[in-house]
Parts: sequence; structure tokens; C-alpha cells
Amino acid sequence: MNNYIERIASFLAALILLQTLYFKFSAAPESVFIFGTLGLEPYGRIATGIAELIVSLLLIIPKTSHFGALFGFIIMLGAIFSHLFIIGVEVQNDHGILFVMAVIVLICSLIIIFLKKEKLVGVFKLIGERNH
Repeated sequence: MNNYIERIASFLAALILLQTLYFKFSAAPESVFIFGTLGLEPYGRIATGIAELIVSLLLIIPKTSHFGALFGFIIMLGAIFSHLFIIGVEVQNDHGILFVMAVIVLICSLIIIFLKKEKLVGVFKLIGERNH
């Protein structure tokens, strides 16, 4: 059962992230406005798009979904804090849809992290052992 939940969360998060890539890579007015407001246009928009593409691919592959979830969680924290403290929850009359999508990806990422925590702990232990 946990495997099904993890796969659904992975595909939902990847679908949302992939759907937003068109807007980032095509310089859609909404994306240009958001990253311009953050002072990151155009390089931040493009870099974020590339990062979200990589996260999406990691999420889709079962053996790497825990990495995708971890990186997706970090990216979505940045997006949510940007919405809350800089650009606002509602961006250009979108009724908060971009904010809600970021929250959904964050929640999906947390679910995956929780379900695959043993894999992540193992990776961090391995990294710790290499540094000693």
C-alpha cells in the first residue's frame, strides 16, 4: 500500500512541476513577473525550470524518488516563502493557484520523504562515514 501512495505522490508532484515548465521556459508574463519581482529574471527563472525538470525526472523513477522529494521539498519551501513574504499568495489574479500548487508539491514531497526515510537516512550515513 505504501508503494502505491508513494507512486501517486511522486507522479502528482512531477505532473505539477512539469506543467509549470512551459511557463518558465517560454518566458510567460506570469513567470517573468514573479522572477522579476524576486530580482532573479531571467537566470533564476531558467535555473528554477532546469532544477524542477531534474526533480520531476527523479520523482518519476522509483529508485530516485526520495532524492526528487528532498530536492522538491527544498525548492517548494523557497517558492512558498517567496509567495508569503515577497510576491503574495495571489499573483496577477491567479486566485492563489500557483501558491496552492507549491503547497501540494511540498506535501507530496513530505509524504515521499516519510515513506522512503530509510533510504535517505542510509545516504546521509554513507556521506557521514566518508567524511570521517
